[in-house]
Amino acid sequence: MAGSGGLNPAVVGLGRMGRGIARRLLSQGIEVWVYNRTPQKTETLVSEGAHGVYSLEELVKTVPSPRLFWLMLPAGEVTDRHIEELSRLGGEGDIIIDGANSYYKDDILREKDLEERGLGYLDVGVSGGVWGEKEGFCLMVGGKRALYEKAEYVFKALAPKDGYLYCGPAGAGHFVKMVHNAIEYALMEAYAEGFELLWRSPYGRGVRMADVAALWQRGSVIRSWLLELLERVFRRENDLSSIRGYVEDSGEGRWAIKEAIDLDVPFEGIAYSLFRRFRSRQEESFAEKILAALRAEFGGHRVFKDEKT
Repeated sequence: MAGSGGLNPAVVGLGRMGRGIARRLLSQGIEVWVYNRTPQKTETLVSEGAHGVYSLEELVKTVPSPRLFWLMLPAGEVTDRHIEELSRLGGEGDIIIDGANSYYKDDILREKDLEERGLGYLDVGVSGGVWGEKEGFCLMVGGKRALYEKAEYVFKALAPKDGYLYCGPAGAGHFVKMVHNAIEYALMEAYAEGFELLWRSPYGRGVRMADVAALWQRGSVIRSWLLELLERVFRRENDLSSIRGYVEDSGEGRWAIKEAIDLDVPFEGIAYSLFRRFRSRQEESFAEKILAALRAEFGGHRVFKDEKT
């Protein structure tokens, strides 16, 4: 079934998020085509009712025009390469959606380039993670409003009630998602610091972390979905002993901090939460060695020696 705009959706990239989007569309009775570089993921979706194709050339030849290409690929070079190829293969009236966590300034350039080739472009910030397939995805959409309206039936199918929003011209969707992810960094950091304080205190030995997380979801002002997920983590392992404290970032926090600097916006908490992630990747901080050495020099404080030296 195509939507009111007559667009036929195809999902390109069947990682965890792409699979969830394709399955969510299928569950809403929408006919969908799927493509992934590795055919096994395509075949899995075919067994669930999707139309499978095994190259971008076949995708364009197979999906009836006009087409809605929804890309769920890693941001950057991979997404750029697929957009370039689809712009070459696609036709007048096709729309390309980038659902990755891409930099909003790239969207402005892409829209202009695709318009010159007769194709439309929308940037969509997607939140919901692996739970989006069941609960619905939160969608932040940027681009021409007329294109948004043509594709709206897809957004409505993917999102929970009131879970999608037209945010403005090209780049707006990814800009709003960038700010969303920056806030997420700080929220996660606040939970992490609070639970560490509780864990290290004498009272932390008398209460299970999962029970505290569950308690705070009942009427507390700090209740949230992140706290619900944290409860699930603690239910599996109260001391998190099997988890290494190595935290990556995918770029949005860095971009948000740069924007804050350009706009003279105080951004202390979110900036700290990003730098804390950097610290998590160090086996041992050279800066902290300097701090220990200086304390010993000016105050005679004890220095703990590395046993490997």
